[in-house]
Amino acid sequence: MRIGIGYDLHRLAAGRKLILGGMEIPFDKGLAGHSDGDAVAHAICDALLGAAGLGDIGQHFPNDDPRWKDASSLRFLEHTRDLVDKLGYEIGYIDGVVMAEQPRLGRYFGAMRQTLARALAIPAERINLKAKTGEGIGEIGRGEAMAVQAVALLEARKQRSRKARKQRTSRKPAQPRR
Repeated sequence: MRIGIGYDLHRLAAGRKLILGGMEIPFDKGLAGHSDGDAVAHAICDALLGAAGLGDIGQHFPNDDPRWKDASSLRFLEHTRDLVDKLGYEIGYIDGVVMAEQPRLGRYFGAMRQTLARALAIPAERINLKAKTGEGIGEIGRGEAMAVQAVALLEARKQRSRKARKQRTSRKPAQPRR
């Protein structure tokens, strides 16, 4: 079992779509960034990469690489999922908190969980999202930025050993009791 933590912060900018958890959220500003700026996906990627011991999102998707310009962050999640899978881990659980003054996000979390779950190939029940405001304090509280923290739990994929499989297939059928 391995645990990782992720964090992402983006300034809000006029003229951009607000993409969170792979969904477009109606709002008059969006998150500035090289890709689509999806801070939820970015924080989850960082948490998964950290748990797997694979560095951070910037190492895998550098913001000076033209391939990632305006890219969907769901692609980042899919790639990260594949890296985790290659190491023999499965995603056990993800918990995330979105820090934003506006818009109110609670009504979107169910759909976000479904979208994220599809990208990560896990049941939506393994993802939890919640929101907090900045209470008017700092750049988040003034509505200038949004931040996300995420924690991910990875578990070793359950594989039967060759010996256990052989023993299971070579057992004699049980004899009926008399």
